[in-house]
Amino acid sequence: MRLGVLDIGSNTVHLLVADARAGGRPLGTTSDRTVLRLMQYLTPDGAIDEAGIRALEDAVRRARAVADSERIDTLLATATSAVREARNGDEVITRIEAALGHPLQVLAGDDEAALTFLAVRRWFGWSAGRLMLLDIGGGSFEFAGGSEELPEVAASAPLGAGRMTVQFLPDDPPGEDAAARLHAHAVATLEPVVARFAPLPRPDHVVGSSKAIRSLAQLVGYPTPGWSGTERMLLPRASLASWIPRLARIPASARQELPGITADRSFQIVAAAVVLNAAMELLDIAELEVSPWALREGVLLRYIEAQATSAPAGAVQIAGPTAPG
Repeated sequence: MRLGVLDIGSNTVHLLVADARAGGRPLGTTSDRTVLRLMQYLTPDGAIDEAGIRALEDAVRRARAVADSERIDTLLATATSAVREARNGDEVITRIEAALGHPLQVLAGDDEAALTFLAVRRWFGWSAGRLMLLDIGGGSFEFAGGSEELPEVAASAPLGAGRMTVQFLPDDPPGEDAAARLHAHAVATLEPVVARFAPLPRPDHVVGSSKAIRSLAQLVGYPTPGWSGTERMLLPRASLASWIPRLARIPASARQELPGITADRSFQIVAAAVVLNAAMELLDIAELEVSPWALREGVLLRYIEAQATSAPAGAVQIAGPTAPG
């Protein structure tokens, strides 16, 4: 069957079309995305303004047109932190669903973490042992850890790269003092999150799975041989920390000329680097491995599994239960 996963995030509206079957690996055929940076449309009281809602409507109409042209069998439409945390979220959801002509599932932060953890587990395999996941989006920062396909602990913190750029790094370039203030805020916000993971055994692999982390790995990381002749990217904390002052001193137009930093990520990459560095410090992570699979693949895998168990039509929930933590 051909599936479409529409991920309405804080930075982009991203459609992934993939051919999938029970027991098989999803094979992506089409990827289409619209860059929105929804955080720039937030009003002081936390609502998405009219211009932002219209931009969302245009983006989902475009995605629906692409999905229809790909002749998908099923569309799985999800939204994450920017929509779920907006003060006018109910209105935004109603208008998105009307423009899309399809129901929208708004994922809770813990479910977002759990679905991403599922994708990472499948990518790395059972032989990878115990995993720790870090995933930075535009609005939130997800964490999950465990030895199975469902994490033992899953958590979400309001430390997304777009959100932190708007709140702490609005100037271009932001400068080192602003980056230091964001670091202090990230540490204070993450301390209770990190405490939830303290009882877990040390992970065998620490994995980063977001586009922001992949970009930072291209900038400061290095490749190492992987399985079956593949190549893995590793992101060392020491290299990341050494780059933050430089990133904070140069404007976005110059940052996008750096390896791995695309134009649509150049404004947010400083915040991503700062909060990731804070998390790695608190969790005592020397380096992390980068996964090419993340939330969209997790949504695909969960749906395929639900279909394989012959769930009644219309009863499939993309986000399954998260193990208590």
